[in-house]
Amino acid sequence: MTHPLSIQLHLPAWVPGFLARLPSALDSPEERMRVAISLAEANVANGSGGPFGALVVSTESGRVLAVGVNRVEPACCSSAHAEIIALSLAQQRLGSASLANTPLGPLELVTSCEPCAMCLGAIPWSGVGSVLCGATKADAESVGFDEGERSEHWIQHLQQRGIMVHTGVLRQAAAEVLQRYARGGGAIY
Repeated sequence: MTHPLSIQLHLPAWVPGFLARLPSALDSPEERMRVAISLAEANVANGSGGPFGALVVSTESGRVLAVGVNRVEPACCSSAHAEIIALSLAQQRLGSASLANTPLGPLELVTSCEPCAMCLGAIPWSGVGSVLCGATKADAESVGFDEGERSEHWIQHLQQRGIMVHTGVLRQAAAEVLQRYARGGGAIY
């Protein structure tokens, strides 16, 4: 049990083995998205959280800096989304609250689903230079997830801040993880 004045979020026990099997570099958007989708699938298969996965990767080298999976239910924490965990672990690893101007060059957030309202709010302050998304907000909402309010111009808003966005990468495969999770009776929140 944690102290009542602190919070601790942990990645599931299966994650170190998952990381050990990753290649040293993920060169293409599709390779990066396959990892995010695999994180989401493994999280569901292991019963360790919801059907969302994310990673922070060096845009130039393809080196993975951090990963995250949805831990909302097991952590009893509504902010324990995969993107928030991946960004937080990357910041902790670099010892900086900002992921801008790192020794690794620009960093990219790769997420198995477009960001919800909360995660979208965290992206500009995280310091990442780009975001790569799989499933869409509509895909998540079609199975019941509450993604919150988001401007229809969210991509343009991020681009105006210098953050490039690519969405729909391996969308069908990412959306299928959400659908299987819902069909399997997973908690929808």
